[in-house]
Amino acid sequence: MLIGPVFNREVAIAPRRRGFYIARAAYGLALLVLIGTAWMVLTGTQLVREVGEMAGFGTILFQTLAPLQLALAVFFSAMLAAGAVAQEKDRRTLILLLLTNLTNSELVLGKLLAGLLNVLVMLAAALPIFMLCALFGGMSFEQIGRAFAVTLGSVLVCGSLGSTLALWREKTFQALAMTVLTVVVWLAVWEIVAAGALGEGWLGISCRSWAIGFSPWQAILEAVRPFASVDPALGPLHTPLNLFLLTSMLIAVLLNVLAVAMVRVWNPSREAGHVQRDEETQRESIWSDEHDAGPISTHSKRAVQARRLNGHARTRHVWNNPIIWREIRTKAYGRKMLMIRLSYLVLFALAAASLVWMVRCGQLSDYADGAVALAPLLLLSLVLVNAQAVTSMTSERDGQALDLLLVTDLTPNEIVFGKLGGVFYNTKEMIVLPMLLCGYLCYTGTLSLENLIYLLVGLVVLYVFVAMLGVHAGMTYVNSLSAIATSLGTVFFLFVGVAVCMRMMVALSGSFQAQLHPFLAFMIGGGTLLYAALGARNPSTAIAVASFLCPFATFYAITSFLLDHTLGVFLVTVAAYGFTTAAMMIPAICEFDVATGRTTVEEPLAA
Repeated sequence: MLIGPVFNREVAIAPRRRGFYIARAAYGLALLVLIGTAWMVLTGTQLVREVGEMAGFGTILFQTLAPLQLALAVFFSAMLAAGAVAQEKDRRTLILLLLTNLTNSELVLGKLLAGLLNVLVMLAAALPIFMLCALFGGMSFEQIGRAFAVTLGSVLVCGSLGSTLALWREKTFQALAMTVLTVVVWLAVWEIVAAGALGEGWLGISCRSWAIGFSPWQAILEAVRPFASVDPALGPLHTPLNLFLLTSMLIAVLLNVLAVAMVRVWNPSREAGHVQRDEETQRESIWSDEHDAGPISTHSKRAVQARRLNGHARTRHVWNNPIIWREIRTKAYGRKMLMIRLSYLVLFALAAASLVWMVRCGQLSDYADGAVALAPLLLLSLVLVNAQAVTSMTSERDGQALDLLLVTDLTPNEIVFGKLGGVFYNTKEMIVLPMLLCGYLCYTGTLSLENLIYLLVGLVVLYVFVAMLGVHAGMTYVNSLSAIATSLGTVFFLFVGVAVCMRMMVALSGSFQAQLHPFLAFMIGGGTLLYAALGARNPSTAIAVASFLCPFATFYAITSFLLDHTLGVFLVTVAAYGFTTAAMMIPAICEFDVATGRTTVEEPLAA
C-alpha cells in the first residue's frame, strides 16, 4: 500500500485484537439500543397512528444521533491519533522508527491512519444502522450522506491535529491537552461568529455561512436539515457544506504537510537534548574539578571548590513524599506547560465574557441559564484533569519507571496520593477558575448561597472522581492507548451520553415518570460496559455496584436539576461518585501492595 509499512502492520494486527471487535460491536449495539429505547419512549407515552408521527420520530432520532456521532468521532479521533504518537515517544520507539529507511510521509501518515483505524471502522459499522433509520421517515439518504461526509472530514482534521501536536510536543499530557484545547477553542470561536457577535458578514458572505464552512458542529447541524442551504456568494461551491468539506481537506493536508516536513526537526525532542547536555555538563564539571584540567576556566573551578568548601554545594531538598515532589517541583510533564494554561485561560475568558454579557442583557434569569455557559467549561476541566491523571501513570509505565517505583520502599499511599496531589497541582487553574465563575453567579444573585455550596462541593467530588479514575485506568491497562481511551471514554459516557438520553426524552415527551422504564435497558447496558472497563483487572463487588450506580445517579441528577430539585442533585452526586472514588482507590492500593510483595492476595489489606 502507498501509505507504508506502519499502517500495513496496524491493518494486519488490528483484527487479531479482541478489543477491535468489541469496540465495533459495542458501538453498533449502543446505537441500536438507543434507537429501540427512543421508540419505546415514543410508544409508551403516546399512540402512534399516522405516518407523520413516524416521520417526526425519525427526524428527532436523526437530529440526535448524527451530532452525537460527530462528537464521539471528533473526540476519539483527536485523542487516539495523539495517543498513538505520544505512546511511541514515551516508549522511546519513535527514535527507532526515525533510524529506519521509512520516509517522513510513511511515518506520519502511517501513524495517523493507524490511530484513526478504530474510529473509521466504527463509522463504517454505523452507516447501515443509519440507513435502517431512514425507514422511519423524516430523513433521506442524501441527509445521511451529508452527515457522514461532515463526520469523516472532521475526523481527518482532528486526527491530523492530534498527530501533528503529538509529534511536536514532548509529553503525552501536553499533546492531549493541547489537542483538546485547540478543538474547543476552534468550536467556540466559530460559535461566536455564528451568533453574529463579530458582524453580519465578511467579504459578502454571511457569518452563518462562514461558521458552517469552518465549524464541524455548525456543519453537522446544517447537514441534518432536510435541504442544504445555498449561498450565491460562495460561487461554484454553492452551499456552505461544500465549503466545509473543502476547508477540512485543506486543513488536514496542511497539518500533515507540516508534520512531514518537521518530524525529524522536532524529534528527538528538545527535552532529550536538554537532558543529554545537562549530563555532559555535569560530567565535564566533575572531571575538571577532580583532575584540575578541562575546558572550564580557572575562575569557574575555584568557584566550584569554594562552594564545596563552604558547604554550599548545589543540592535540591526532596520532600518526605518524593512522588508528589517530583510531580510539583520538577518538569515531569514537559518544559512548556504555559501554553496549555494560556489556551485554557482563553476559553475561560470566553465563558466569563458570555456570562457577563448575559447578566448585563438580562438573559441570566436563573441558574439554568448560567449552566448553558458553564457546562462546556466544566466538562472541559473534568476531561483535562482526567487526562492529566491517566497520563501520569501511563508515562511511568511506558518509560519503564513504574517497575522501579514498585521495588523502592515507597508505600502504596505515597504513590497513589502523590500522583493525585500532582494531578491537582498541575491542573489547579482548570479547577479554581470554574469555581470562581460559580462564585460570580452567586454575586450577581443568579445563584443562591445554598446552591453555591452544593455546586462547589459537588465539583470537588467530581474532580476527585475523574482524577482517581485516570490513576485507576493507568494502573489497570498495560497499553497506554487502552488506558487513555477507557478513562476519557468513561467520562464522556457518564456526562455526555446520559445527557443525550435526557435530551431525547425531553424532545419526545415531557413525562419523566413514563420514560424511566424504557431507559432501564440503556442504563443497564451502560453499567455493564462500565464494569467491564473499570473491573477488567481488579473486579470487586464495590466496583460492580459503582458501575451500575453512576449512570442511574447521573440520570437522576440531571432530571432533578431540570425539575429544580438542587438538594437531590447534590446528595446523589456526592454519594454516588464519592463511593465510586473509594471503590477505585482501594483496589489501586491493593494492586501496589501485591506488586511490591508487601502482602499476598490471600492476606487482607492492612488498615
